[in-house]
Amino acid sequence: MISFVLTLKRLLSGLFHVFHHKRFRVLFVVIVFMLLSGTIFYSREEGLPVLDALYFCIATLSTSGHPSFVPHTTFGKIFTMLYIVVGTGLFMALLSYIAYGVIKSSQREDDKEKDQKKQHNGGRNGRSEESVKEPDQA
Repeated sequence: MISFVLTLKRLLSGLFHVFHHKRFRVLFVVIVFMLLSGTIFYSREEGLPVLDALYFCIATLSTSGHPSFVPHTTFGKIFTMLYIVVGTGLFMALLSYIAYGVIKSSQREDDKEKDQKKQHNGGRNGRSEESVKEPDQA
């Protein structure tokens, strides 16, 4: 349970970090639009309930697929082919931005910890780590 909470904290921290990028925000809006349009399409054209249509859209864009639903209409099949080609690339780009944000936020936390250690060591003995030199090895 603790590892889940720590992982969730890292994910949220990464999302917070990456939301400062304009390209990510644009990509996020495009993905939301894709999910909304796909949900509306599958609800109306294929007769799926809204929650099932949204589930199908997310499963399709995340490349895991839906095990039991296949579009029945010709228009639904054509729409699904285009939806997969366009949406998968967008979804993978979104995931790569999120991964970038998680990595950058982790690096920032590591840098903060290092700075705190340097300040703590510098305050205790009057010298920072940079001023302490290792003796030459003979």
